[in-house]
Amino acid sequence: MTTILGIETSCDETAAAVVDDGTRVRSNVIASQANLHLRYGGVVPEIAARAHIERFDAVLDEALSRAQTTPAELDAIAVTNRPGLVGSLLIGVTAAKALSWVWEKPLIAVDHVLAHAASPAIGLPEAPWPAVGLIVSGGHTSLFLIRDYDAIEVLGATLDDAAGEAFDKVAMMLGLPYPGGPAVEKTSAGGDPAAFDFPRTLLDRDSLDFSFSGLKTAVLYTIHGQGRTTGGLDSLTPQRLADICASFQRTVVEVLVAKTMRAVARTGVGCVVLGGGVAANQGLRRALAETCADRGLRFHAAPMPYCVDNGAMIAALGYHRFRRGEFAGLELAAYASSILR
Repeated sequence: MTTILGIETSCDETAAAVVDDGTRVRSNVIASQANLHLRYGGVVPEIAARAHIERFDAVLDEALSRAQTTPAELDAIAVTNRPGLVGSLLIGVTAAKALSWVWEKPLIAVDHVLAHAASPAIGLPEAPWPAVGLIVSGGHTSLFLIRDYDAIEVLGATLDDAAGEAFDKVAMMLGLPYPGGPAVEKTSAGGDPAAFDFPRTLLDRDSLDFSFSGLKTAVLYTIHGQGRTTGGLDSLTPQRLADICASFQRTVVEVLVAKTMRAVARTGVGCVVLGGGVAANQGLRRALAETCADRGLRFHAAPMPYCVDNGAMIAALGYHRFRRGEFAGLELAAYASSILR
């Protein structure tokens, strides 16, 4: 049995987890900062970094306690070192390097996006690869061909706003609270998803890239009037608000599903996996599951606790790097961008 401690601080969640053999999660502790950033409608990097410093020790202690393990029983420490907010990443990377030195444990660097791509495999008896992976979050909307944990190819990515970012910005337009994704989903429950025919940007017929900026603009004009950016919010009725949310969500989901099926057709694989923060959206999970079932494809979504940024996915992917002997030194740095292009 190989036991990995995973540390994640790429944005506004301070997280640590203990995972055995890449799949058995013994603890997964997350301290959210949503309440700190609520008043700003988005993550403030300086506040996020400071909060990581304040919360890390307690999160680490809780992760070890829940796992009923000690530092001596750990085999390695895996940490997110890219991509993300550099100030936030540095807190986790610095802590991981210090623990690696003091506890005399190997250090493993993990790419946050790759960890999301592999997260649907957590808890499965066998890895689902090869698969087309749809990773949808506030910072990333990407399609991957995942042949193995160390063989992940980018098929498509966002050209402007990521889907999660579009959810947050539309929520702000509508006066809904941060984080926007859950707020839009909750409000959409009472709405008509066919009330508004928002544009579905599929780009050319062969493209696997994404674009949501035009959809965001269409929502803005629906709220305020064509060509206007203010003045319409006060006149929104609760039903119209719900209809806009439902129609917006339906449009995003349809684009995501359509592009994913394009990727399946291009690659010929028989499995689809879904990860990232927006993978928690029940409409998206349901639509992908139904489409895959109709086409005879296997489908695995990341379990709900592993959709948001979390340490379990870092430890899980770190396990596979541990097996391959891919260790980092104490010179490990933090980077804003992913190793994937």
